[in-house]
Amino acid sequence: MSDARRRIGFVVCLATMLLAVLDQNIVSAVTVPIARDLDPAHGVDRIPWLISTFALAATAALPLYGKLCDSLGAKRVFLGAVGTFLLGSVLCGAARSMDQLIAFRALQGLGGGGLMSVTMVVIAQLKGPDERGAGKGAGIGGLVAGAGMALGPVVGGVLADHADWRWIFYVNLPVGLAVLIAAALVLRLPRHGVRHRIDFLGAGLAAAFSSALLLVTEWGGREYGWGSPTILGLAGAAVLLLVLFLWRQATAAEPLLPLSLFRDRTLRTGFAVQGLVGVAMMGSLIYVIVYLQLVRGIAPTAASLFMLPMAAGIAASGLVTSRLGTRAPSQKTSIVIGTGCAAVAMALLSTNGPDTDLWALRAELLLLGIGFGQTLGQLIVVVQRAAPPHQLGVATTGVRFFQTLGGSLGAALFGTILARVYAAHGPGGATSAIPRLTGATRARAAEAFSTSVGVVFLCAAALLALAAVLAARIGSGRGVGEGWGGR
Repeated sequence: MSDARRRIGFVVCLATMLLAVLDQNIVSAVTVPIARDLDPAHGVDRIPWLISTFALAATAALPLYGKLCDSLGAKRVFLGAVGTFLLGSVLCGAARSMDQLIAFRALQGLGGGGLMSVTMVVIAQLKGPDERGAGKGAGIGGLVAGAGMALGPVVGGVLADHADWRWIFYVNLPVGLAVLIAAALVLRLPRHGVRHRIDFLGAGLAAAFSSALLLVTEWGGREYGWGSPTILGLAGAAVLLLVLFLWRQATAAEPLLPLSLFRDRTLRTGFAVQGLVGVAMMGSLIYVIVYLQLVRGIAPTAASLFMLPMAAGIAASGLVTSRLGTRAPSQKTSIVIGTGCAAVAMALLSTNGPDTDLWALRAELLLLGIGFGQTLGQLIVVVQRAAPPHQLGVATTGVRFFQTLGGSLGAALFGTILARVYAAHGPGGATSAIPRLTGATRARAAEAFSTSVGVVFLCAAALLALAAVLAARIGSGRGVGEGWGGR
């Protein structure tokens, strides 16, 4: 490909990633209007399915996408993922019932699972083996993804206030069609001469394990008690399916997620760090906005604007890190500093109370974004640099898989911690009742909720500190520092 084609290809990839992340987060801001429009009587009770169905489908498809990239070539898989996502978007916008919308969100999720992960593979192939260690493409991709996560609720709130909710799906079409056409005309990516066999049994086991685990995190403590037969049964099924998946990967001729990847210290450490970062990001994005709404009484759209300092921090530090490229002391140093900086920001967030100055909160979120901006994307660069060329797809989607599972487990973990702490310190009742309380009872509830959120942020800070320690152990042999040489 010519330099001009490569530059256009990078722009296409960044637009695709922004589209994927915005769509995943934008729906959370308009779930109530959707439920009231499609099912006034029972729609609100089905909102969790509206959110979780997309995540279930996207996560279940991730391991298969990696193998398909290594077998069929990244361009074909990329075009298929974008096409599936756009078809799902059209159908979601045209849905006339909650049942239809939930089903179409699953189809959209199947495509959405490939938008982020396959795009990272395309970026790596656009750069070529000798350039993958520089971090410029994937580093910018990581900051675009982080900024999209922070801006998604803002865009959703604006559309909810000034347009019909169906436009959150229809708005994908012009951008998505432009991406599809440009990718088809511009991309010229390498294809391996050997045709790989697809481990469909392994893909099915991975999908079943992911679905069972995500259902445990979505339903546990909300729809069903943690000790209920439903949750215990799903947890047992998840463990059994994980064992069967690992057995299949150890015995299959061409496994979906080769266990040999975990023998490389750089790869297994990168997977672990990405999972921990996924847990922490889930906590910051969800519970900061919840704190602002329930404790400070700020409207949803206005509360989402507090994510802008975090997005600015991600963009600024991500751009600096990606432009430094190989001139930085090392990508490992960037990841260690980034996770450490994010851990400090989370610890500061844990000290906020009902009367904390909101500008101090914005400064803490800016610091958090600066930390994440040095980490997002760089982890993917490190993993891609350490992976063998013929396993680039499975290694890249593996990073995304662990981040998604980490985020889901984090939601369950933090939700349980918050509920337990609030029950011990609050005036009784659910946290959703706080806005209706008055006088001393509301003051006590706000203080208890602040304490509960503070414990959540302290847990996130501890996990990020652990991530920094693990990042310091990332190898510098076959991974960072020596490129894609012999293994």
